[in-house]
Amino acid sequence: MSAAPGDPRDPEPSAPPVPWHRALTLLADVSLFIGTRSVWTQAATHHLVLAALISLCYASILVTGVLTLTVRRTRSLARLDLLVLVTAAVLALCAWALNHNGGDEGVLTTQAARELVSGHAVYGQPWPWLFHGTGIALTPTTGGGYDYTYGYPPLAPLLTVPLLWLGHSGAPATALCTLALIAGTVTLWRMLPVPWRSAATLACLGFGFLSTYARVGYPAIIGLALLIPVAVRWPRIGAGGRLGTAGIARAACLGAACAAQQLPWFVTPFLLAGIYAVRRGELGGRAAALVLLRFTGVAVTVWLLINTYFAVSDPGRWLAGIALPLTQGAVVHGQGLVDVTLYFTDGGDRIDWYSHASMLLAAALLALFVLFVRRLGPVATVLPWLAFFLATRSQDGYYLLMTPLWLAAAVTAPLSEFERAWQPRPAFPRRPRRRALLFGTVVLLFTPALVSAVLAVSGRPPLRMEVTALRRAERSASVVRAMTLRVVNTGNSPLTPHYTLTTGQGMSRYWLLVRGPATIPGHGSASVELRPPDGRFGIPAKPSTRIRLRAFTADPQTLSSEDVTPRFTRPAVRPPRG
Repeated sequence: MSAAPGDPRDPEPSAPPVPWHRALTLLADVSLFIGTRSVWTQAATHHLVLAALISLCYASILVTGVLTLTVRRTRSLARLDLLVLVTAAVLALCAWALNHNGGDEGVLTTQAARELVSGHAVYGQPWPWLFHGTGIALTPTTGGGYDYTYGYPPLAPLLTVPLLWLGHSGAPATALCTLALIAGTVTLWRMLPVPWRSAATLACLGFGFLSTYARVGYPAIIGLALLIPVAVRWPRIGAGGRLGTAGIARAACLGAACAAQQLPWFVTPFLLAGIYAVRRGELGGRAAALVLLRFTGVAVTVWLLINTYFAVSDPGRWLAGIALPLTQGAVVHGQGLVDVTLYFTDGGDRIDWYSHASMLLAAALLALFVLFVRRLGPVATVLPWLAFFLATRSQDGYYLLMTPLWLAAAVTAPLSEFERAWQPRPAFPRRPRRRALLFGTVVLLFTPALVSAVLAVSGRPPLRMEVTALRRAERSASVVRAMTLRVVNTGNSPLTPHYTLTTGQGMSRYWLLVRGPATIPGHGSASVELRPPDGRFGIPAKPSTRIRLRAFTADPQTLSSEDVTPRFTRPAVRPPRG
């Protein structure tokens, strides 16, 4: 499974292909149907050339499906693997050509590249006009504002500069990310053993979700592409005590990945710890430490070279910018444990504890990996993402964006690579005592994260809110122009809430405070009047729609929620005239 292309353990080109190789090629081929019809429908209206190209891709998928089940030699099936890869790349480029404006990450990256070319500051500069009237989603913060600044390391804007000729909006950044995804797919495809190559196409381009993130312009796609050569056969890095050209190149890729987006920061400690454990089992502690030091030194040097201009020109803003996702105080969102506070209860006054639980879990997982690296070595590229399930921002993108690395580890980093890896063990001679100590250590490692998670989900909403009056549009009772609330602070600390109404899983824009105090004192109450951000709020036509009134505070981070559906759907009955 871990054989490199051309390795004697690869199947003979003239030998019959194994059945699972056929099945994997067929699955990758079938996966290309996902989302292709919607792209073709869009192209058939205004872009006939693209529609014709997509139709050819349909023909390629169908013919490949027939040939996959009929070819007799491994070499022929490998050529079909290449055809599936080319078809997937063409479909990804067609989808980009039709949908290339990008989301908030794309437009921010493109604007950062333009500011860089103009000699202006990249970090700490808000660009609110990029979002006005564009329909691009905003990232609201618990402080009542929105994040209009660039908050990622600088590699993406640097690489976007040569593509600025592609146009305005986020097109340059989305083109970069799409090309990076295709390049990463080709790299993974080439580095995997021949029978597994279609799995690279399947994981990177076949399902469609990574292509969607690329068309949004998410810099993590660049980080993924750079991590792929690091993750493939990573337990062999530094084998024999020498990095060699390949090891140095992998270290450079790791440093560049960390300079592209923050997600690679979380997997890096696991890879470094794993490299040290495997090399120490082979070479001893001193030699393993030297290998790790050289590898880390190359990665850090590359990272510093990419960041040097920004760190020297404005170190404070640069440091605040690359740490922004960790410090911006964005509102809670995602598919993790935070949903308890967001959807299943009326909020909580201990939201900060979700962040504490996430960081403590990440540290516990790293310690667990070190203790049991012989068993957990293959999941070095999977374990880090478990910590995001407890975070305040636990959206599924944090889980799925690095899934091709899971494939790389499954195929090229099997358990056999870790049989001799070093793992710390107590000096007790009796096995029962060692097992008891290890079990107690594991419990001790995860207890802080568990306690923090319990504190987070058991928080109570600090504010009680009641809608006391609604001002509706004169000609339509289903349109609200203003809303009056009575707000009671049940806690001891003064709170400055920011209010919004939501009708779905996302966050709507904050309502404007028209009248009343901004801060509610401890154990105090107030009447506030709010106005919709666009001047009007349309009541959903379906009576079953859940309308949720939410109030966020930044210091401390809290959330208070109330259902207001009955009052909104049943306007007050006016007495008859006369």
